Amino acid sequence: MDTIGAIAADWDSAAALTRNIGDLIGTAAFAISGALLAIRRDFDIVGALTLAAMTACGGGVIRDLIIGETPPTAFVDLRYLTVAVISALVVFVWSPPARLLGRPLDLADALGLGAFCVTGTVTAAEHGLGLASSALLGVVTAVGGGVIRDVLAQRTPSVLRPDQEIYAIPALFGALLTAILIEYGWYGTIVGGCVAAAVFLFRVLALRYRWRAPQARGRRRQ
Repeated sequence: MDTIGAIAADWDSAAALTRNIGDLIGTAAFAISGALLAIRRDFDIVGALTLAAMTACGGGVIRDLIIGETPPTAFVDLRYLTVAVISALVVFVWSPPARLLGRPLDLADALGLGAFCVTGTVTAAEHGLGLASSALLGVVTAVGGGVIRDVLAQRTPSVLRPDQEIYAIPALFGALLTAILIEYGWYGTIVGGCVAAAVFLFRVLALRYRWRAPQARGRRRQ
């Protein structure tokens, strides 16, 4: 029994480490996307850091408040804020030319979307939420920071714009798949990474081929 308990503890530690790594990757990716948008909108360094931090940590804060994890992890574990600030400073100092702002922003956003829809779902499941609730909270974690970013930058959030390629659907796909894998005991480190990569690819293909969500009949595409 002691051996089984030790194996279980090691497994839990590995799962926690994997989730933390995924969260940090998503944090850096979303911070970069926030900083790139800030540069596009001619924000100063304070604006860039604020937009980066809110993009990187906003979805996780919403998730933690919903599941009752208070204070939210971003306020307790300063690694997340540190990663966000460093990522934003690198982008701000580099100050990429205008022709490079669009595609890197989209790719960074897609990377954060993939990482957070998985880690958000895993965190929700660990707090006792069921399959559907965990998947929904995974989506909230993935898109929440982007919504805050767009609102602060005074533009309609991408998740609500009919003239934008699908955004929430890839996150929902990844979160639901993750929740199903957890439910049936098939989730693991490599599997979670594959799901995140699949969501990233899904979003990139949507951008490449301009996949958009259906509109009501009779509504004309912009």
